[in-house]
Amino acid sequence: MTAPRSLWKIPQIIGHLAAGSTIALYIGLRSRLVGRPTWVPAAVRWWHRRLCSILGIRMRVHGRVDEDSLLVGNHISWLDIPVVGAHGEIGFLSKAEVRAWPLIGWLAEIAGTHFIERGAHQAQAISEVLLRRITQGHSLMIFPEGTTSDGTSVLRFHPRLFGLVQETGLRIQPVAIAYHRGEDKAPDPIAAFIGDDTLLESLLRIIRHSDLVVTVHFLPPLPVDQGVQRRVLAERTRLAITQALGMDPAEGWRGADGHSDADRSEPESALVEAPHAA
Repeated sequence: MTAPRSLWKIPQIIGHLAAGSTIALYIGLRSRLVGRPTWVPAAVRWWHRRLCSILGIRMRVHGRVDEDSLLVGNHISWLDIPVVGAHGEIGFLSKAEVRAWPLIGWLAEIAGTHFIERGAHQAQAISEVLLRRITQGHSLMIFPEGTTSDGTSVLRFHPRLFGLVQETGLRIQPVAIAYHRGEDKAPDPIAAFIGDDTLLESLLRIIRHSDLVVTVHFLPPLPVDQGVQRRVLAERTRLAITQALGMDPAEGWRGADGHSDADRSEPESALVEAPHAA
């Protein structure tokens, strides 16, 4: 798609952000006065779906969200959130810095995103937040790679948050995400949000893309056997995702810092390390 043909999307995006801001302002005011409206999840889902439509993204979805499971997915882009969020009442876990992003952070908070301070010793606080949301009947998704990848592999999954399913008896639903061009099944890095990339640069690349397709697999939930180690749960989940994406699970096992699982400890900050999570 040539630049002039793609520029018409910009006013649509601005208009959609304005609509989201108006809805979010109403939700915020009403929540303070009489409580959060029951239609908020439907509005958030509509907003995500409409954004994907404006961006010209074709979505191919296999399976469905299991509301009794903790959703666990590979992480490629900020675009993962509207893509997955368009298919259910799903909250996300994000680093606290996202809350400071102009407009986007505020919209994310109104939509139900949970923000966690980077580097703080918050394992127990994180578990309590996730447990409270799930026991209230709301789906929640985490990205345990701790960062975004270029989509050609799935990085190591940090096991710590998998302790939540040990405590609650929840199942794990792996969610596999892949971006590609048209009918070409090879991963297309155009949507990847990595390195020093900015939201504006990423957005401009996406709207110029001629035929961006995202495939999402909501895979069958994994049972959690009593006494199973969370590291095993992390490995099983990652394996299910790499198999769904047709990837070699050995690829990407060494994380962004170049170290393997055996080379490193698991820092508390790994829970919220994702520099581009939203």
